[in-house]
Amino acid sequence: MFKHRVFRKQQLTFMILNFIAFTIIFTVFSVIIYSQVQTTLFSQTDKELLNFKEMQLNDPFMEEKRPMRDEEMDQGPPIEERPKNNLNPRIIVLDWTKEGELVNQNELGSLFYENYLQDYELNLTNLNQFTNIVINDQYHFRYLLFENDTEDNEEVAYTQLIINTDAEQTILNNFGKLMVICSSIFITLSISASYLLSKKMMKPIIRSWNKQAEFVENASHELRTPLTIIQNKLELLLTEPEEKIINKFENIALSLSETRRLSKLTSDLLTLARADSTETELTKQTIQFDSFVKSVCAPYIEIAESQEKHFWLNLNSKVTFEADDVRLHQLFVIFLDNALKYTGEHDSIGVKTYMEDQKVVFEVTDTGIGINEKNMNSIFERFYREDKARSRETGGVGLGLSIAQWIVTKHGGTISVFKNQHKGTTFKVRLPK
Repeated sequence: MFKHRVFRKQQLTFMILNFIAFTIIFTVFSVIIYSQVQTTLFSQTDKELLNFKEMQLNDPFMEEKRPMRDEEMDQGPPIEERPKNNLNPRIIVLDWTKEGELVNQNELGSLFYENYLQDYELNLTNLNQFTNIVINDQYHFRYLLFENDTEDNEEVAYTQLIINTDAEQTILNNFGKLMVICSSIFITLSISASYLLSKKMMKPIIRSWNKQAEFVENASHELRTPLTIIQNKLELLLTEPEEKIINKFENIALSLSETRRLSKLTSDLLTLARADSTETELTKQTIQFDSFVKSVCAPYIEIAESQEKHFWLNLNSKVTFEADDVRLHQLFVIFLDNALKYTGEHDSIGVKTYMEDQKVVFEVTDTGIGINEKNMNSIFERFYREDKARSRETGGVGLGLSIAQWIVTKHGGTISVFKNQHKGTTFKVRLPK
């Protein structure tokens, strides 16, 4: 119950973090797009206002080229005879005095002035800046206000170029609404996406939690058994302190055996713990592989002969390569110990080395009891034992092949296992040269 509550809380945390991240991304994206659209819409308007300003300041006859009013359009020359450099007729020119009084009121037309500019006041805050304003709370304009040369015209101190931007503002408002709707939809969808992502993110955490719990449970069980045996035998010895050692030889021998087993178990657990934390680093050096294999196998050949088992070598990789000789020795010991444990009299054990695809390969083969094919994918799991009763008799706890896989992986190699044609098992390891 506690485990599920912790998982749900962590998943909710991941979901909230993902949702916040999605929301921030969509919001920033919407703001950027909206800003770019706004800049694009007003760029042409700003360009026209700026061109008009430059012509106003540089052309002394600009008065004749100002945009004509409606009543003037009928009096002008035919369209085909009009100058091609006439500016946008939407631009309205307002001339102001230093006191903020409108000078060219008559040029604007009484209807336009009374409806739009009667209550409008000059604001010098945004001098030489493009500024948006709203007149009568419904009409949008954009203007450029700049200072005039008072030497040419003492009456006009400021000129304000103003242009109607209702069309641009309508487009911008509609686009803003569209962005809000789309962002709302995307943010809503992000809730589902956040839930799915948080659920997926929890899978490796749950898997690691379960593996850790299983590891602790199995380790506790494996440690408890030898400790119990040692404690019972020592307590039995204490009940008869005057007894001779020879009479209690079996109890002492069993305690020593369990102590050695316990020592090996703790050493294996420490190796795997360091492997998980990436503390253990390899110390590589140059190794002549066939010579190394021959020296490692020498004592096992004698042990096999004493157990009436045949041990053969087929060494065909006369190469040198970089490897950690200590870990590589440990790897061979794991394979050879297992081969001796699970083979009987007159069975054979062999080690073969060769080159394949520029990689150093070795195989450890035996004709023992073998491994069930359906269990071959599980044998590298920690504490996995195909026959727990038999493993107890042989002293195995199911950590050796896990360590072997870690050593091979650490060297950048691969490990595989397959069933022999007649009986027994072959482990194949490929290491980079």
